[in-house]
Amino acid sequence: MTRKLTLIALALLLCGATGFAQARKGLKINEVMVVNNDNLVDDYGRHSAWIELFNSNFAPLEISSVFLTTDPAQPKMYPVPLGDVNTRIPKRQHVVFFADGKPTDGTFHASFTLVEGQDNWVGIYDADGLTLIDSITVPASLPANASYARKVDGVGQGHDAWEVRVGEGDLYITPSSNNKIKDTNDKVDKFHEIDANGFGMTVTAMGIVFGALLLLSICFYIISRIGATRFKIRKLAAQGIKPAEAPREGRPEGDSGEEIAAIIMALHEHLNAHDKESAVLTINKVRKAYSPWNSHIYSMRQLPRK
Repeated sequence: MTRKLTLIALALLLCGATGFAQARKGLKINEVMVVNNDNLVDDYGRHSAWIELFNSNFAPLEISSVFLTTDPAQPKMYPVPLGDVNTRIPKRQHVVFFADGKPTDGTFHASFTLVEGQDNWVGIYDADGLTLIDSITVPASLPANASYARKVDGVGQGHDAWEVRVGEGDLYITPSSNNKIKDTNDKVDKFHEIDANGFGMTVTAMGIVFGALLLLSICFYIISRIGATRFKIRKLAAQGIKPAEAPREGRPEGDSGEEIAAIIMALHEHLNAHDKESAVLTINKVRKAYSPWNSHIYSMRQLPRK
């Protein structure tokens, strides 16, 4: 049993290490500047050569314990230190290392420098110091304050996938940012060509609005019907009537109006209870032989005369 558990643990560890190694393959050298006179500044206010790495995976990538080097014969020239939270690169993001030969200044200060006027080979080795993850040779002809960058972040192999960027026109220098900056959206541009006047956009927007209103009205109607049904069930339960015994909708519970009217007419004809009226109007004079007790005529007295 113990032997089986040990084998399972080793298999899981091997699978995890294999997956991690495959994720490390997504680490790419993305942009390099050899002579930096007035471009990126480090935390100490210095202009130094720099190397940008890009995580081309769609998941975060921990790069501590990988090696940066400028010499294939010395693959372990600069080990990225452990314990720095900033060595965990988010998905599709960048990190910059300064090639200033001052590793004591921090995690992102390499122990080597880049030399102006000659080819500079830069490579990344995995934690074993043997597996080359990515490499590029920066040409000696690279001008000062210019960068050697991939045309598209993390895409392509060889020098055909790279270009010299001088910071003018469309050749932006982009440390810690995307090498290809999209100013426009192809789908939006195509839609603008098809619908230059915006009529299609208007119809689409109105359709969405009215469709949403129709959907809301249907939802409210269904909710109201459910509420009415629940209320009816509770009312029948309060009267001690089971839902199955309740009268069907549309059928009157008692006599209809026509039946009641017929019964009333029959009673009227049978009893002849209604008085007969004549068209003669008689007016008689009424004489009162008494005076009401509250009449004021008895309280009137004649004034004395001399």
